[in-house]
Amino acid sequence: MIDRLQDLITGAKIPFGRAVADGFDLLQDHFTGFFDGLEIGLRQGIEVLAAALAFPPPLVLIALFAAITWGLQRRVVPVLIVTACALFALNQGYWLLTMQTLTLVLGACFICMAIGVPLGIYAAHHPRFYRALTPVLDLMQTLPTFVYLIPVLVLFGLGMVPGLVATVIFALPASIRLTELGIRSTPTALREAATAFGATTAQRIWKVELPYAFPQIMAGLNQTIMLSLSMVVIAGLVGAPGLGVPVVRALNQVNASLGFESGAVIVAVAIMLDRMLRVERRA
Repeated sequence: MIDRLQDLITGAKIPFGRAVADGFDLLQDHFTGFFDGLEIGLRQGIEVLAAALAFPPPLVLIALFAAITWGLQRRVVPVLIVTACALFALNQGYWLLTMQTLTLVLGACFICMAIGVPLGIYAAHHPRFYRALTPVLDLMQTLPTFVYLIPVLVLFGLGMVPGLVATVIFALPASIRLTELGIRSTPTALREAATAFGATTAQRIWKVELPYAFPQIMAGLNQTIMLSLSMVVIAGLVGAPGLGVPVVRALNQVNASLGFESGAVIVAVAIMLDRMLRVERRA
Protein backbone atom coordinates (compact mmCIF):
# COMPACT_ATOMS: atom_id res chain seq x y z
CA MET A 1 0.00 0.00 0.00
CA ILE A 2 2.77 2.41 0.97
CA ASP A 3 4.77 1.48 -2.14
CA ARG A 4 1.75 2.17 -4.36
CA LEU A 5 1.20 5.52 -2.71
CA GLN A 6 4.86 6.39 -3.18
CA ASP A 7 4.73 5.33 -6.84
CA LEU A 8 1.61 7.43 -7.30
CA ILE A 9 3.31 10.50 -5.82
CA THR A 10 6.58 10.11 -7.73
CA GLY A 11 4.89 9.05 -10.96
CA ALA A 12 2.83 12.24 -11.26
CA LYS A 13 5.55 14.86 -11.03
CA ILE A 14 4.27 18.43 -10.82
CA PRO A 15 5.87 20.31 -13.76
CA PHE A 16 6.96 23.24 -11.60
CA GLY A 17 10.32 23.81 -13.29
CA ARG A 18 8.80 23.50 -16.76
CA ALA A 19 6.08 26.02 -15.84
CA VAL A 20 8.64 28.55 -14.63
CA ALA A 21 10.72 28.06 -17.79
CA ASP A 22 7.63 28.54 -19.95
CA GLY A 23 6.88 31.72 -18.04
CA PHE A 24 10.32 33.15 -18.79
CA ASP A 25 10.01 32.06 -22.43
CA LEU A 26 6.72 33.96 -22.56
CA LEU A 27 8.37 37.07 -21.12
CA GLN A 28 11.22 36.79 -23.59
CA ASP A 29 8.88 36.35 -26.56
CA HIS A 30 6.34 39.09 -25.78
CA PHE A 31 8.18 41.65 -23.63
CA THR A 32 11.57 41.83 -25.34
CA GLY A 33 11.16 45.54 -26.03
CA PHE A 34 10.40 46.30 -22.39
CA PHE A 35 13.41 44.38 -21.08
CA ASP A 36 15.68 45.89 -23.74
CA GLY A 37 14.54 49.37 -22.72
CA LEU A 38 15.00 48.54 -19.06
CA GLU A 39 18.48 47.19 -19.76
CA ILE A 40 19.44 50.35 -21.66
CA GLY A 41 18.11 52.60 -18.90
CA LEU A 42 19.87 50.68 -16.12
CA ARG A 43 23.10 50.54 -18.10
CA GLN A 44 23.09 54.29 -18.74
CA GLY A 45 22.40 55.00 -15.07
CA ILE A 46 25.25 52.69 -14.05
CA GLU A 47 27.61 54.35 -16.53
CA VAL A 48 26.79 57.82 -15.16
CA LEU A 49 27.36 56.67 -11.57
CA ALA A 50 30.58 54.88 -12.54
CA ALA A 51 31.87 57.99 -14.30
CA ALA A 52 31.04 60.13 -11.25
CA LEU A 53 33.01 57.80 -8.96
CA ALA A 54 35.93 57.47 -11.38
CA PHE A 55 36.31 61.21 -12.09
CA PRO A 56 37.75 62.54 -8.78
CA PRO A 57 41.31 61.58 -7.81
CA PRO A 58 41.33 58.77 -5.24
CA LEU A 59 42.58 60.95 -2.37
CA VAL A 60 39.87 63.55 -3.05
CA LEU A 61 37.20 60.85 -2.99
CA ILE A 62 38.62 59.39 0.22
CA ALA A 63 38.44 62.85 1.79
CA LEU A 64 34.82 63.09 0.64
CA PHE A 65 34.04 59.72 2.24
CA ALA A 66 35.60 60.97 5.48
CA ALA A 67 33.55 64.19 5.32
CA ILE A 68 30.31 62.25 4.76
CA THR A 69 31.15 60.00 7.72
CA TRP A 70 31.82 63.00 9.95
CA GLY A 71 28.56 64.64 8.84
CA LEU A 72 26.57 61.50 9.72
CA GLN A 73 28.43 60.30 12.81
CA ARG A 74 30.10 63.36 14.38
CA ARG A 75 32.75 61.05 15.84
CA VAL A 76 36.42 60.73 15.01
CA VAL A 77 36.74 56.94 15.25
CA PRO A 78 34.36 56.08 12.37
CA VAL A 79 36.10 58.72 10.22
CA LEU A 80 39.49 57.11 10.88
CA ILE A 81 38.12 53.62 10.14
CA VAL A 82 36.53 54.73 6.85
CA THR A 83 39.71 56.53 5.80
CA ALA A 84 41.91 53.54 6.68
CA CYS A 85 39.69 51.10 4.76
CA ALA A 86 39.65 53.32 1.66
CA LEU A 87 43.42 53.80 1.82
CA PHE A 88 43.85 50.03 2.12
CA ALA A 89 41.90 49.48 -1.11
CA LEU A 90 44.06 52.12 -2.82
CA ASN A 91 47.27 50.63 -1.42
CA GLN A 92 46.43 47.14 -2.68
CA GLY A 93 45.90 48.42 -6.22
CA TYR A 94 42.16 47.71 -6.30
CA TRP A 95 40.84 51.27 -6.44
CA LEU A 96 39.26 51.02 -9.90
CA LEU A 97 37.66 47.66 -9.07
CA THR A 98 36.47 49.09 -5.75
CA MET A 99 34.76 51.99 -7.55
CA GLN A 100 33.11 49.53 -9.94
CA THR A 101 31.85 47.52 -6.97
CA LEU A 102 30.59 50.69 -5.29
CA THR A 103 28.73 51.49 -8.51
CA LEU A 104 26.93 48.16 -8.31
CA VAL A 105 26.24 48.49 -4.57
CA LEU A 106 25.03 52.10 -4.72
CA GLY A 107 22.87 51.40 -7.77
CA ALA A 108 21.29 48.38 -6.08
CA CYS A 109 20.76 50.32 -2.84
CA PHE A 110 19.09 53.21 -4.66
CA ILE A 111 16.64 50.87 -6.39
CA CYS A 112 16.02 48.81 -3.24
CA MET A 113 15.30 51.86 -1.09
CA ALA A 114 13.17 53.50 -3.79
CA ILE A 115 11.00 50.39 -3.91
CA GLY A 116 11.39 49.07 -0.36
CA VAL A 117 10.62 52.19 1.69
CA PRO A 118 7.23 52.95 0.06
CA LEU A 119 6.32 49.25 0.17
CA GLY A 120 7.36 49.06 3.83
CA ILE A 121 5.24 52.10 4.69
CA TYR A 122 2.23 50.67 2.88
CA ALA A 123 2.75 47.26 4.51
CA ALA A 124 2.92 48.82 7.98
CA HIS A 125 -0.50 50.40 7.44
CA HIS A 126 -2.02 47.31 5.78
CA PRO A 127 -1.22 44.18 7.86
CA ARG A 128 -3.07 41.85 5.46
CA PHE A 129 -0.91 43.03 2.59
CA TYR A 130 2.25 42.44 4.65
CA ARG A 131 1.10 38.93 5.62
CA ALA A 132 0.58 38.15 1.95
CA LEU A 133 3.93 39.71 1.04
CA THR A 134 5.96 37.87 3.69
CA PRO A 135 6.16 34.50 1.84
CA VAL A 136 7.37 36.32 -1.28
CA LEU A 137 10.08 38.08 0.73
CA ASP A 138 11.08 34.77 2.33
CA LEU A 139 11.36 33.18 -1.12
CA MET A 140 13.49 36.07 -2.42
CA GLN A 141 15.93 35.67 0.47
CA THR A 142 16.09 31.87 0.66
CA LEU A 143 16.17 30.93 -3.02
CA PRO A 144 19.82 30.12 -3.92
CA THR A 145 21.36 33.20 -5.49
CA PHE A 146 22.76 31.22 -8.43
CA VAL A 147 19.17 30.49 -9.47
CA TYR A 148 18.66 34.22 -10.09
CA LEU A 149 21.43 34.19 -12.68
CA ILE A 150 19.51 32.02 -15.15
CA PRO A 151 16.53 34.33 -15.80
CA VAL A 152 18.55 37.57 -15.61
CA LEU A 153 21.05 36.20 -18.13
CA VAL A 154 18.19 35.22 -20.44
CA LEU A 155 16.49 38.61 -20.14
CA PHE A 156 19.49 40.97 -19.91
CA GLY A 157 22.58 39.15 -21.19
CA LEU A 158 26.07 39.52 -19.69
CA GLY A 159 27.42 42.58 -17.92
CA MET A 160 26.66 44.86 -14.98
CA VAL A 161 22.88 44.96 -15.52
CA PRO A 162 22.14 41.27 -14.75
CA GLY A 163 24.38 41.52 -11.69
CA LEU A 164 22.45 44.61 -10.58
CA VAL A 165 19.05 42.97 -11.11
CA ALA A 166 20.06 39.81 -9.22
CA THR A 167 21.45 41.95 -6.39
CA VAL A 168 18.22 43.96 -6.15
CA ILE A 169 16.10 40.81 -5.97
CA PHE A 170 18.28 39.40 -3.20
CA ALA A 171 18.65 42.62 -1.15
CA LEU A 172 15.19 44.18 -1.53
CA PRO A 173 13.46 42.29 1.33
CA ALA A 174 15.73 43.87 3.96
CA SER A 175 14.61 47.41 3.16
CA ILE A 176 10.93 46.39 3.09
CA ARG A 177 11.06 44.46 6.38
CA LEU A 178 12.98 47.06 8.38
CA THR A 179 10.95 49.98 7.06
CA GLU A 180 7.74 48.14 7.97
CA LEU A 181 9.15 47.39 11.43
CA GLY A 182 10.17 51.01 12.02
CA ILE A 183 6.82 52.45 10.94
CA ARG A 184 4.87 49.85 12.89
CA SER A 185 6.95 50.52 16.00
CA THR A 186 5.96 54.18 16.12
CA PRO A 187 4.26 54.70 19.51
CA THR A 188 0.50 54.92 19.32
CA ALA A 189 0.57 58.02 21.53
CA LEU A 190 2.60 59.91 18.92
CA ARG A 191 0.18 58.97 16.17
CA GLU A 192 -2.84 59.91 18.24
CA ALA A 193 -1.28 63.23 19.20
CA ALA A 194 -0.59 64.06 15.54
CA THR A 195 -4.15 63.12 14.59
CA ALA A 196 -5.54 65.20 17.47
CA PHE A 197 -3.67 68.25 16.17
CA GLY A 198 -5.31 67.79 12.77
CA ALA A 199 -2.55 66.02 10.85
CA THR A 200 -3.59 64.16 7.73
CA THR A 201 -2.39 60.63 7.04
CA ALA A 202 0.36 61.92 4.74
CA GLN A 203 1.45 64.53 7.32
CA ARG A 204 1.51 61.89 10.05
CA ILE A 205 3.71 59.65 7.92
CA TRP A 206 6.15 62.41 6.92
CA LYS A 207 6.38 64.29 10.23
CA VAL A 208 5.91 61.56 12.83
CA GLU A 209 6.36 58.02 11.58
CA LEU A 210 9.27 58.47 9.16
CA PRO A 211 11.42 60.52 11.61
CA TYR A 212 10.78 57.93 14.33
CA ALA A 213 11.53 55.05 11.95
CA PHE A 214 14.64 56.71 10.47
CA PRO A 215 17.17 54.59 12.43
CA GLN A 216 15.36 51.43 11.32
CA ILE A 217 15.28 52.64 7.72
CA MET A 218 19.02 53.35 7.90
CA ALA A 219 19.51 49.87 9.35
CA GLY A 220 17.64 48.58 6.31
CA LEU A 221 20.00 50.56 4.09
CA ASN A 222 22.96 49.11 5.97
CA GLN A 223 21.65 45.57 5.54
CA THR A 224 20.96 46.23 1.86
CA ILE A 225 24.57 47.32 1.41
CA MET A 226 25.91 44.23 3.15
CA LEU A 227 23.68 41.92 1.13
CA SER A 228 24.70 43.71 -2.07
CA LEU A 229 28.36 43.21 -1.24
CA SER A 230 27.70 39.52 -0.65
CA MET A 231 26.52 39.38 -4.27
CA VAL A 232 29.76 40.87 -5.66
CA VAL A 233 31.27 37.49 -6.53
CA ILE A 234 27.97 36.28 -8.00
CA ALA A 235 27.84 39.39 -10.19
CA GLY A 236 31.40 38.67 -11.31
CA LEU A 237 30.23 35.32 -12.66
CA VAL A 238 27.82 37.07 -15.06
CA GLY A 239 30.38 39.52 -16.40
CA ALA A 240 29.91 42.43 -13.99
CA PRO A 241 33.16 44.31 -13.32
CA GLY A 242 34.36 44.90 -9.80
CA LEU A 243 35.99 43.08 -6.93
CA GLY A 244 34.21 39.85 -7.81
CA VAL A 245 36.36 39.48 -10.94
CA PRO A 246 39.68 38.79 -9.13
CA VAL A 247 37.89 36.47 -6.70
CA VAL A 248 36.49 34.43 -9.60
CA ARG A 249 39.91 34.47 -11.29
CA ALA A 250 41.59 33.31 -8.07
CA LEU A 251 39.07 30.49 -7.77
CA ASN A 252 39.69 29.35 -11.34
CA GLN A 253 43.48 29.52 -10.90
CA VAL A 254 43.48 28.21 -7.29
CA ASN A 255 45.44 31.36 -6.42
CA ALA A 256 45.26 31.79 -2.63
CA SER A 257 47.23 35.05 -2.67
CA LEU A 258 44.91 36.76 -5.14
CA GLY A 259 41.82 35.35 -3.46
CA PHE A 260 42.66 36.53 0.06
CA GLU A 261 43.95 39.86 -1.22
CA SER A 262 40.76 40.70 -3.12
CA GLY A 263 38.64 39.21 -0.34
CA ALA A 264 40.33 41.47 2.20
CA VAL A 265 39.52 44.50 0.05
CA ILE A 266 35.85 43.43 -0.10
CA VAL A 267 35.83 43.20 3.70
CA ALA A 268 37.44 46.64 3.92
CA VAL A 269 34.75 48.10 1.66
CA ALA A 270 32.04 46.45 3.78
CA ILE A 271 33.52 47.90 6.99
CA MET A 272 33.89 51.32 5.36
CA LEU A 273 30.25 51.48 4.26
CA ASP A 274 28.99 50.05 7.55
CA ARG A 275 30.82 52.65 9.66
CA MET A 276 29.90 55.45 7.28
CA LEU A 277 26.13 54.85 7.28
CA ARG A 278 25.47 53.39 10.73
CA VAL A 279 22.86 55.52 12.51
CA GLU A 280 21.79 54.84 16.08
CA ARG A 281 18.78 56.24 17.90
CA ARG A 282 19.87 58.85 20.40
CA ALA A 283 18.09 59.08 23.72
